[in-house]
Amino acid sequence: METSVPNGLRIGALSKRAGVSEHVLRAWETRYGLLSPARSAGGYRLYSEEDVRRVQRMRAFLADGISAAEAARAVLAESTPPPAFIPVVGPSTQPVGVTALGEALEQLDEPAAHIVLDQLFSTLTIEAVIRDVLLPYLHGLGERWARGEVTIGQEHFASQVIRTRLAAMSPGLSGGHNRALLACPPGELHDIALLSFGLVLRRAGWRVVFLGADSPMSEVASTAAILKPDLVMLASSDPAVFEAVRSELVQLAEERALAIAGRGASVELATAVGAEYVDVDPVTAAQRWSER
Repeated sequence: METSVPNGLRIGALSKRAGVSEHVLRAWETRYGLLSPARSAGGYRLYSEEDVRRVQRMRAFLADGISAAEAARAVLAESTPPPAFIPVVGPSTQPVGVTALGEALEQLDEPAAHIVLDQLFSTLTIEAVIRDVLLPYLHGLGERWARGEVTIGQEHFASQVIRTRLAAMSPGLSGGHNRALLACPPGELHDIALLSFGLVLRRAGWRVVFLGADSPMSEVASTAAILKPDLVMLASSDPAVFEAVRSELVQLAEERALAIAGRGASVELATAVGAEYVDVDPVTAAQRWSER
């Protein structure tokens, strides 16, 4: 695994920090001279914080519809560094890719949706696509469904296309020595965020067992007894779902490291049952766990 090293970042660490695939970073370096790596004693390219900034600025320009060549020239011409964090947004303040993906999915055009997803995954890291495109889109879609702006059929279709794509990227969710058990309690049918958490955790070297939506707590407990996981993560968008299994959460937390996430979770509930409360997005949460 690529890591940061003294006086610079290896390309894998730069890719993780900036949310752009290593292939694209190399192309931007060779085609446009966007990056200026130094060389380590061992001959490795080492990238600086300025290189991170340039990649972030490149993404911001691309999100505004500027061509890659023009964007690179604009980045290199800048003399004053912008703020440290540059959100990847387009003119509508939506993360880049959300509009195109939404148009395809809401027209029930699965081939077009996969073309957009192919383009996103070929340019950005999996983590960036999930965090900056897929989860924001699904959140907005849910709000629009609640307002009656999209149909149940459109919402179900879009969710299933995205879920199928993510599931195909994580067959078995197997991995290394650290183990995680992921499930949604009974009554919770939305598991894409949890699936995303598992995918990112697996890419960080964990072995992940994913039970998915509407999992009986007895099955969660019995699976945990077999797997002996380092982490049990339960997620729900509805507080009532967690409240219905409060006693089971207490028992599970006494036996395993338990975390709860989603809009149905709260710091109060977590404290009451002896669990850890997750208050960040699934990608960030998985990255934090992988660094422990």
